[in-house]
Amino acid sequence: MFCCLRVVRRLCLEKILLQCIIQSRTLSGADAIHALKPFYFAVHPDFFGQHPKERAVNENSLKRLNGYLENLQKPGFHSFKPTQLTFYVREREPNSSNVQESFSTSGFRAVSFTLHTRDLLSTVLDILNSCSLSTEHIQSLSVNSQSHKEAKRALNRPIKWDKTYYSFTGFKDPEEELDQAQRVETTLTSWLDDNEASAVIKLKKSLPLRKELERLKLELSHQLQLSDIRWQRSWGIAHRCSQLHSLGRLVQQRPEVLKNVKGHTVVFTERSGMSAAGHVMLGTMDVHHHWTKIFERLPNYYKLQERLLFLEDRISQLLGGIQVIYVEELQPLLTLEEYYDTLDSFYNKLLDSRLPFHPQSLRGLQMILESDRYTPSLHEFGHFTIPTVCDPATLQWFIIAKAQEARENLKRREEMMITEKELIDTSAEKFSLDRLYKEPSVTSAQMIDCCKRLLEESLPYLQGMHLCISHFYSVLQDGDLCIPWNWKS
Repeated sequence: MFCCLRVVRRLCLEKILLQCIIQSRTLSGADAIHALKPFYFAVHPDFFGQHPKERAVNENSLKRLNGYLENLQKPGFHSFKPTQLTFYVREREPNSSNVQESFSTSGFRAVSFTLHTRDLLSTVLDILNSCSLSTEHIQSLSVNSQSHKEAKRALNRPIKWDKTYYSFTGFKDPEEELDQAQRVETTLTSWLDDNEASAVIKLKKSLPLRKELERLKLELSHQLQLSDIRWQRSWGIAHRCSQLHSLGRLVQQRPEVLKNVKGHTVVFTERSGMSAAGHVMLGTMDVHHHWTKIFERLPNYYKLQERLLFLEDRISQLLGGIQVIYVEELQPLLTLEEYYDTLDSFYNKLLDSRLPFHPQSLRGLQMILESDRYTPSLHEFGHFTIPTVCDPATLQWFIIAKAQEARENLKRREEMMITEKELIDTSAEKFSLDRLYKEPSVTSAQMIDCCKRLLEESLPYLQGMHLCISHFYSVLQDGDLCIPWNWKS
């Protein structure tokens, strides 16, 4: 009995000691990324190619989470506000030891939590615990003081045998196995060898639906006199056809309400309304009644658009003539109302600060506004990314300091876009690809580098295929091949 009590007491002390160690230490940004690796594998949007709604939710939540983590690493910043996030987390496969392969691609669950922590360690623990992911690996991260190291020595550790032990017994050295696994990287040719056959089968199966999709898109665009029909996410071909059939039925039932949509771009997405870019958004989960309301309200949206353009012009005047733009591919999807509120809040902040910019001194430069970031940055295409909460003095200093670099980036943008298009066309022609495209998160510089290296290879597997440049290897449900832009040869 006393023996049992001693064991229980020892376990309790170890648990308390471990909690003290974890709670008393801090994490660096690199430590936080390493600690969140299981979380990223569980929620990364590239693993939700067949589930566009869940993919879109995870993409938006990751952007907001990255902004929160970035803010935590900014010295002296205290204006924290609770951030509520929702992720779709892939379920774990039983009896799997590999971090990446331990997650199933078929099952997932929705997890919502609110972040209100003020340090990286607490935030990382909250995220992992909320998603029911292990936090044991955080123990192995290096601690920041000698007292922490001494406390950690009190914990029991696995026995680390000498290399001769494994040679003598014939047992496998776990450290050596891990090193070998890390050295063996997936190459482009080996992955294509393993996946080309299944991709061809899926592609052939999707061809009739692809033709049907093109027919429906042309018919509706002509009938409604639309500028374009788009999809916000990479939904499957069957899903897209279903959405166009649904819109076609609405045209037949209520043709009078669709006269206002003439000249617009229709975007199928996760919610209905008008986007910040001025496109008509049709929520794929909404019924015809909701779509009809949007079409009826279009004249009211036009009035809001005029007010929005006035705000952009006023902000431009206060900031030396810099142009305020909205880049659909780079920014979170916002409704017209949400974007107007963002502009209005930023404009009032500028009015109060009265920054001394010389009129038209920044003419020719561009900027975008984001509410989920905390530090300004300069994009490779030359536009500034400005947080709505950015301190006015910091904003002024950053824009002035980076103005010349921004102008140089803007000049290179046209050259880079021309180079990117030429390389895409050349690559598609060389490999007889039916289509070559990239994910929005892949930059032009990354796409150019990828295509240049592709042109040096001989890849007969790609003939007639659809190739998407992304960040991970995968085969989409309709046969599209996805490869990372930084693939290994």
